[in-house]
Amino acid sequence: MDARIREHAEIIADHSTGIESGDNVVIQLPAEAEDLAVALHEVCGDRGANPVYLNYSKRAQRAFKRSSGEFTEPEHRLALYREADAFVIARGGANATEDADIDPETNAAYNRAMEDVKRTRLSKTWCLTQYPTASHAQLAGMSTEAYEDFVWDAVSLDWDAQHAFQAELVAILDDADEVRIRSGEETDLTLDISGNSTLNDDGEANLPGGEVFTAPVRDGVDGEVYFDLPLYRYGREIEGVRLRFEDGRVVSHSAERNEDLLTGILDTDEGSRRLGELGIGMNRQIDRFTYNMLFDEKMGDTVHMAVGSAYPETVGEGNEINESAEHVDMIVDMSEDSVIEVDGEVVQRNGTFAFEDGF
Repeated sequence: MDARIREHAEIIADHSTGIESGDNVVIQLPAEAEDLAVALHEVCGDRGANPVYLNYSKRAQRAFKRSSGEFTEPEHRLALYREADAFVIARGGANATEDADIDPETNAAYNRAMEDVKRTRLSKTWCLTQYPTASHAQLAGMSTEAYEDFVWDAVSLDWDAQHAFQAELVAILDDADEVRIRSGEETDLTLDISGNSTLNDDGEANLPGGEVFTAPVRDGVDGEVYFDLPLYRYGREIEGVRLRFEDGRVVSHSAERNEDLLTGILDTDEGSRRLGELGIGMNRQIDRFTYNMLFDEKMGDTVHMAVGSAYPETVGEGNEINESAEHVDMIVDMSEDSVIEVDGEVVQRNGTFAFEDGF
């Protein structure tokens, strides 16, 4: 086994989840990530934790979605999640586009049925990470070896130093009322964040981390945004997304590719037409686009926004939490002809922050 896999497992256990003696740990990984599962079981054994292993198969999940006429809340899975103390979930798998032929309405119905399961999982300690597989290397346009280096270099960052760097932006946003994002001629969006909290993602819930994020006030988003970087969702590429917001709600939308999938996402429920997250990428170690949102949203010189559910810990007392069965991140490249303004002051210009050299 590559020594970096054991290191990956130890970072998950020590830094991301703080697994301790007696913890019930759900390890949900694809078969291709079995080496990481083995390493995580060793680490759990060292700490006296109790692991249970779920072998997540997109191929099996596709078969279920295509054959089932309707979906109901899986009580047995919900019971497992209620009893768990920590979750470790890794992306990977043999085919990154395995579920590309599931229609948007089916995905929306399934997500609605799983909403309580997702909410329960998010209420616990959790870590979402990546195992480097050939399929994701191919998606990123990299050799398997180069992709392994890319993933493990990003995972093994100096997280204390990254936390300190990101804390400078947290301090700016934490007492702010309004953020304005301008990029090129097609993005000019104003977001009310008054009363909400800004979190410093330093590799705990998401590994790798490398972003600062908050939630906009539910009805406090106005303007237009063009997401100039594509995303993969349900095995299909959505490209060139344009959204227009009024009073927090998407009132018009388009996409240059797979607009039907975007429409299905926005039509999932009332919350899926509102923003649940504003995130600002700050991880300079992630220096290339890979069609993997776990990495791409953390890139320096980017902003991402998610339609759908908000993280409750980002929503201040007295503000309404946007709830949805969806949470779909989309990215704006901020490296050129772009600014972020906070309460009328420019805090980032063309990807460089006000507290960095070169601003």
